[in-house]
Amino acid sequence: MADPAPLIITAALDDGAFDWFDALRQAHFPRHRNVIPAHLTLFHALPGAQEGFVLETLKSACRRHAPIRLDVRGPWSLGRGVAYRLASADLDRLRKQLAEAFSPWLTRQDQAPFRPHITIQNKVEPADAKQLLEQLQLEFEPFDILADGLLVWRYLGGPWEPIDRIPFEGKLTLDD
Repeated sequence: MADPAPLIITAALDDGAFDWFDALRQAHFPRHRNVIPAHLTLFHALPGAQEGFVLETLKSACRRHAPIRLDVRGPWSLGRGVAYRLASADLDRLRKQLAEAFSPWLTRQDQAPFRPHITIQNKVEPADAKQLLEQLQLEFEPFDILADGLLVWRYLGGPWEPIDRIPFEGKLTLDD
């Protein structure tokens, strides 16, 4: 029997942030390639055969973790697309802890330095990407969003199948 399809872990964004980024993605991502919603990937390919361990590890982490504020730092060139850079020391710490738990199975991509971002355009001509980047940079003012949990997906060779949404159960403090 073949191994189950790989798992993808993303941050669950608050509804307003998700709606905003997904609308940008719908407007600017090539329609024939846009088979998944806007997302902030933490892990690109964990083994599907380890689904039970992955889910328990994520649930344990989410029980202890409060929602995470993310600084949206602005549009960023991907060469053939555009993404928004994000920053959060709390997200970096959580991702590092999870990476330690998943270390036996991390792909080269997931072993690379974590650079949180949300892609809104990809696989277009460089001139088109540059034009969108310049437009978005002119309009951009930094803002914060909230990640309120983690999402687990199964990679299906293009589209993703949702498996679970695990909320952060800790409480935000006034300092957050």
